[in-house]
Amino acid sequence: MNHYIETERLILREILPIDAERMFELDSDPEVHQYLGNKPVTSIHEINDAIVFIRQQYIDNGIGRWAIIDKETNNFVGWCGLKFVDYEINNHKNYYDLGYRLIKKYWGKGIATETAIASLKYAFKQLKINEVYAIADCENIGSNKIFKNLGFKLIEVFNYEGIPHNWYKIEKGDLMFIKVLCFRHFCVLSN
Repeated sequence: MNHYIETERLILREILPIDAERMFELDSDPEVHQYLGNKPVTSIHEINDAIVFIRQQYIDNGIGRWAIIDKETNNFVGWCGLKFVDYEINNHKNYYDLGYRLIKKYWGKGIATETAIASLKYAFKQLKINEVYAIADCENIGSNKIFKNLGFKLIEVFNYEGIPHNWYKIEKGDLMFIKVLCFRHFCVLSN
């Protein structure tokens, strides 16, 4: 899998072993993990294992989270994209989940929205997926706002690892909404 997506400011590409140091910066930050179960990583070995796991998803499922690279600086910003979930969450199994995680200094710059739009377009146009799901801790105001602004519909609130989470869904038919949103954010998408 050598696909990448380009937006106006960013490149989305496979996560590689060379990303380990920056992924450790991301996932060892307690603030980044505030709404992710408060379990930041404590060693680079955990990150190396995560990269192996993600890279295996590319092989097994044809998709996995992508590294976000700033075009201007070539810096690793975080990750985003789709993940095929083959285990049960909220009575669902074998579905595509949209997620993202950014290094704290990149918060509030529209990067999560920009990369989510690109990921959804890829899901619906290239992968021909009919629906994508997303999960957010009910108290995570930022992520809940992003998912709603993207056109995700709140389906229900459910308990995930003992914490109330919102369960969202967006369907292929909502692609027109994504095009309008993309235009609003000046995304330049390539295949």
